[in-house]
Amino acid sequence: MIRLNKQHPLYQEDLNNILSLPGIDELKGQTILVTGVTGLIGVCLIDALMAYNQQGANINIYAVGRSKEKASARLGEYFGNELFHFVEQDVRNPLPEEIKPDWILPLASNTHPLAYSQYPIETIEINVKGTENAMEKALVCGAKVLYPSTVEVYGNARGEDVFTEDYTGLLNLSTARSCYTESKRVSEALCQSYIAEKGVEVKIVRLSRVFGPTMLMSDTKASSQFIIKALEGEDIVLKSKGEQFFSYTYVADAVSAMLYVMIHGEKGVAYNIANEKCNVHLKDFAAECALVAGKRVVFDLPSETERRGFSVAMNAILSTERLKSMGFEGHYAFNDAVKRTIDILK
Repeated sequence: MIRLNKQHPLYQEDLNNILSLPGIDELKGQTILVTGVTGLIGVCLIDALMAYNQQGANINIYAVGRSKEKASARLGEYFGNELFHFVEQDVRNPLPEEIKPDWILPLASNTHPLAYSQYPIETIEINVKGTENAMEKALVCGAKVLYPSTVEVYGNARGEDVFTEDYTGLLNLSTARSCYTESKRVSEALCQSYIAEKGVEVKIVRLSRVFGPTMLMSDTKASSQFIIKALEGEDIVLKSKGEQFFSYTYVADAVSAMLYVMIHGEKGVAYNIANEKCNVHLKDFAAECALVAGKRVVFDLPSETERRGFSVAMNAILSTERLKSMGFEGHYAFNDAVKRTIDILK
């Protein structure tokens, strides 16, 4: 079985890079509530915060997830630690009254194509109700919120070269896949509404496609499938011509950028999270995984269920000028990030 080795020197280096952020000490002594803790970003974020606690940061972490069993498999080494508290619940329900966080990060979401196509109603509910419950909790206890939005809010544009945060996107409500895109857009609207009407302090990040060693082996995103095939020593399967041109971000860079926005970002402002060193065509992502694994790229037709979950966007490149103007820049080049991911998971 493929499993993340958290003691791998490269992964430990990733965590140390995250904790080298300027201003990170502002998080010391804070109480942080995170939902979706067993996902790709959630695991890396929790690992980084718990590594910081080993340095005396004294951050109280409330980790919310639907399955204690799954959380134990992904984060079990922290169970029993007095600074880590697992809360088993569905984010569609109100968050526990007794928890009084300083920060809330509602990461819970269905974030891969098979989930969109199989559970579109659930996808909408998790995004919208999860965001609403985070806002209500923040309103009651005066917490700040970092809302993790997505490149998907820019819609299915095919001709745009670069998406700045001011680009308003193109709607496409005719497919079940819109469950993810539109519920994320509604969730951003909820953020702005709670800011305007209730005074909640919310900062927004729009994440590009993220990959890295904390990925779930059930993830059906194309990039994740390339990595899994490489790890299994199989040829890399490409289910299109691979001409899509996307922004990607290595997970350690994504977590670093999120924490950076928490510390330095402005209320109500959205920040694209990407790394221009990881802007690649899908076929080149496949080719890099094949190169690392010593395999080749083969082409295969997707199933109808898979096809329903696919993005039809051909170009989704995020401008990072707003984030860079604050002093943040991604650390990892694409080739290094792919190789690190595969090496850590071997």
